[in-house]
Amino acid sequence: MIKLSTTLSFVCLFFVTLNSCTPKAEKQIDIQGHRGARGLMPENTIPAFLEALKLGVTTLELDLAVTKDNELVVSHEPYFSATYCLDSTGNEISKDKQKSYKIYQMSYDEVRAFDCGTKPHGDFPEQQKFKVKKPLLKDVVEAVNVFLETAEGKTVKYNMEIKSAPWGDGIFHPSVEEFSDLVYNFIQENMDPKYVNVQCFDFRVLQYFNKKYPEIELSALVGGNHVVDETLQELGFVPDIYSCSYKNLTEEVVKDIQSKNMKVIPWTINETKDLERIIGYKVDGIITDYPDRAMKLVKK
Repeated sequence: MIKLSTTLSFVCLFFVTLNSCTPKAEKQIDIQGHRGARGLMPENTIPAFLEALKLGVTTLELDLAVTKDNELVVSHEPYFSATYCLDSTGNEISKDKQKSYKIYQMSYDEVRAFDCGTKPHGDFPEQQKFKVKKPLLKDVVEAVNVFLETAEGKTVKYNMEIKSAPWGDGIFHPSVEEFSDLVYNFIQENMDPKYVNVQCFDFRVLQYFNKKYPEIELSALVGGNHVVDETLQELGFVPDIYSCSYKNLTEEVVKDIQSKNMKVIPWTINETKDLERIIGYKVDGIITDYPDRAMKLVKK
């Protein structure tokens, strides 16, 4: 007859052994389609966002500008870039005059007349070409919602960059307060805030959101050579997400940032070898122009 204590010891040993042999579930990495899927479709357009969704991204990364009639337009530059846009008559925009086409000085009716999808983009030879306009944020959200209705319960987050800089105040965009309030009010009226974060290189915007709208998740965009502690000191608070160039990251830096209770979501990673390396650092997410390449890696 086996003693009860012996039986219990055996059961405990069996449980510990079984538990130790069971692999821990890997945390899901957040794959963010940069400007939708810029490597495959004209950037920051509804077709680009829908393509990213079809590929399986978990977050849509996009940029915001403002028209003179206070409409939120999805655009990386607060003007029409000569690199990938044609003017309202279908003609080329010269590099030296591109910044004169200020979105903040135009109504949306004027903005929508420009073509930002036909002109070939030299950096993205795989990008499909067709005539397309810079969309309103509300039209992007509506198109995404329609897509999600047929996607069997799939959800997606938005990583929205407010394109603001001190030199642009009142010229390329409204004041920090006005711009931020416009974005916040849109989120409250048209989106689920738990699926949204706001990012910005302009720390004035993040500081304003942190003070006035602390419920919104914030991402600090950091460029160039940065020191994490100095960045946080300048910012004045610990954001939810630390988003720097992937070129500045090492495994040790990633661990240091995460130890400070921030997610690490670097930008903009396109080559497969770089994607593999950065994902190997156990980052929380990656931002890429080629979500198709990233999805292949995370599905292995």
